[in-house]
Amino acid sequence: MSWKKTYRCTACGYEADDYEGRGLFRQEITSVSCPQCKTIQHLVVGGIISDVAPSFRSEVGRLCLRCGSDAIRIWDKKTCPVCGGKMEFTGKQEFWT
Repeated sequence: MSWKKTYRCTACGYEADDYEGRGLFRQEITSVSCPQCKTIQHLVVGGIISDVAPSFRSEVGRLCLRCGSDAIRIWDKKTCPVCGGKMEFTGKQEFWT
């Protein structure tokens, strides 16, 4: 069981989703911030897929899904990747599987 939560930057209005919990196949989705393309991207980590694809066991060595940068970092859910402003939870959350 997991939840999708929406965050919005108080300075520029950029919105991003974040996922909490585990999916149907025990995977987690990690939100990463990319300083190259200034976006939040989501990486599937763990679960059944990591049993057959070891590169999915962690975020180490992964690339930004949008621009291919290797400079991604786990998103702190506080900092806007676009302007560096403050991201706040909007109160919007949805059940996700």
